[in-house]
Amino acid sequence: MAASYSHFQQQHLTVATLEPLLVSIPGNWFLMGSDSGQDCERPVHRVWTDIFLLAATQVTNAEYQRFVNSTAHENPPFWNDQNFKHPQQPVTGVSWFDAQRYCQWLAAQTGRAYRLPTEAEWERAARGNLEQNHFPWGNDPPQSLPDYATRWQTGPEAVAHYAPNAFGLYDICDNVHEWCSDWYDPNYYATSPERNPRGPEPKSGAGQRKASRGGSWRHHVKVARCSARSSIPPEFHYADYGFRVACDR
Repeated sequence: MAASYSHFQQQHLTVATLEPLLVSIPGNWFLMGSDSGQDCERPVHRVWTDIFLLAATQVTNAEYQRFVNSTAHENPPFWNDQNFKHPQQPVTGVSWFDAQRYCQWLAAQTGRAYRLPTEAEWERAARGNLEQNHFPWGNDPPQSLPDYATRWQTGPEAVAHYAPNAFGLYDICDNVHEWCSDWYDPNYYATSPERNPRGPEPKSGAGQRKASRGGSWRHHVKVARCSARSSIPPEFHYADYGFRVACDR
């Protein structure tokens, strides 16, 4: 996978600076989940997702800065840390609520219905039509990636530094965990609808968690499988949590 960030920059400069470069994910059926993963990834089940748009990259510090400047929203907790402050690194330390507010602001500025992707949309996009493969590129382990041993030493990388998946999505299973719109239920796959599942209804009481997807720069294994699920409470601010935006076609 050759480095491709400079090419991405050239593409991005041709579109409006406020909006991200969006990739169209065709509507289709796919097999969601994995029989070889954690219990929460089972059962493998057939899912349809309508066509939607997904940002080619995770939201960067530069993009998030415009939101902060426009709204006087508070800065993320790692905003001034040397390891997290490069303009083209993904913004980190944002809660699910922060990510939601960013989407609402971007929608108001552009007139487009920006939002967080669902878990089903995220997995469909990450797989890039490679049905039931572990990773966006196939089944070779993450250690086979170029420069794997020297990447992510002190924090996330600048986005789009390496080649995208088949849909044109960068860092879709690595760099930072990405918030999804769904509430999290480890048993949801047993009852989720076939078409455009949007996660379970929230339950009353404490302990509610929001779903997230993708790998993390600070984990021992830096790249997650396409089907791997994670979750934390929506108010948490973690140094390896960011997001990318979705939009209806």
